[in-house]
Amino acid sequence: MLSLRAERSNLCYNIDMKLIQVITLFPEMFEQVLGSSMMWKAQNIGAAKFEMINLRDFGLGARRRVDDTPYGGGDGMLLMIEPLMAAVEFAKTRDENAMVILTSARGQIWKQETAQKFADDEQGLIIICGHYEGVDERIMSIVDREVSIGKFVLTGGEIPAMTIIDSVVRLLPDVLGGEKSAEIESYSDGETLEFPQYTRPAEFRDMKVPEVLLNGNHAEIAKWRAEHSRKAE
Repeated sequence: MLSLRAERSNLCYNIDMKLIQVITLFPEMFEQVLGSSMMWKAQNIGAAKFEMINLRDFGLGARRRVDDTPYGGGDGMLLMIEPLMAAVEFAKTRDENAMVILTSARGQIWKQETAQKFADDEQGLIIICGHYEGVDERIMSIVDREVSIGKFVLTGGEIPAMTIIDSVVRLLPDVLGGEKSAEIESYSDGETLEFPQYTRPAEFRDMKVPEVLLNGNHAEIAKWRAEHSRKAE
């Protein structure tokens, strides 16, 4: 099993650290994503800790089998109930109150407001990465929420899991840094898209920054930004 932790000597821990465990057949996929940028910072300041649980470790028999054909026929394979249940029960020994999430195309669409709720909640997360044609339905007996990141199908749940983790962890206290960083971005109120933004130089290839953003009048700037924000479709 792979554990992702920041490695600098100044690593600190706090009692509010959010433990996020991921049950996956491909733990190596998470190394670069969760070991970089804000996800690395979150670990370094003790805001979050990531643990990868390899589903294959709970597979059956000498070949560590985790999938089988569906009853009733049909193409493809399903993740079997025994390895899934064993992996979740193992994760629960580390955090018995953690919320169990299953990534699935049939789940509720993930939204910014949901990410904020999960960031505010003290519960840890156990994320099951779906695969193949799906999972044995009996795992739903211990799944708290089924989540989709969009109305499309992927080959596995690893990318959705990374998306869920990133969207939650960046909202944990002190991860982004600026107090207002998460308040002025798209979907911060659930429906508004962020206004256009600019930085130096003030003119580039005949394209100029709007004059109102250069005059230092904060009231006018706030008005311009409100006028140029728009509702999500």
